[in-house]
Amino acid sequence: MNLANYFTLLRLVISPIFLLVYLEPDWFGLNSQWLPYALLALLGISELSDFFDGFFARKFNQVTELGKILDPMADSISHISMFLAFTQDPIRLPIWTVFIFMYRDFVVSTLRTACALRGYTLAARISGKIKAGVQASAILIITLLLIPAASGEITQSTLQLFATVIVALAAIYTLYSGFDYVFANRFYIYRLLKQPKKASDS
Repeated sequence: MNLANYFTLLRLVISPIFLLVYLEPDWFGLNSQWLPYALLALLGISELSDFFDGFFARKFNQVTELGKILDPMADSISHISMFLAFTQDPIRLPIWTVFIFMYRDFVVSTLRTACALRGYTLAARISGKIKAGVQASAILIITLLLIPAASGEITQSTLQLFATVIVALAAIYTLYSGFDYVFANRFYIYRLLKQPKKASDS
């Protein structure tokens, strides 16, 4: 554990808090007008922790194997938790959009882990970092849309339409980043699939 990894863990802690605040704002004494600002604060802390964990890891040479595992996991859990929250009122995202994010991360994580166990390190792709930025931007825009929705400036149906379009675009890029990752590492994946299974493997 080091400072960079503690920032990553902070992101993991904020994820369920964001979910709870959105789903049960009354527990925190928030009405519909104040809810978007609370969510924006949590999102800001989460994304700043993502920035600082990378900054300190590079600046103080604190890149660790644990950090390489925790960082993408924290990104995935954080963003998927927020999108899952948005499947409920008032935003009501279609659940299939969230499953796209989940399936992509599951496939990439499984391939990365399986190859690592065989001694192959799958290279990270810039499309993966862009994917995280695209998802964070989608969450930010949707959260901002809650402000005019709470004051009645836009209807709930308009909020739902805009949110669905924004997340659908993010889902398209998420799919692209998954295909890009698999294609870029196809040689190692092919070696993994062709390698004989050891007797001790289960």
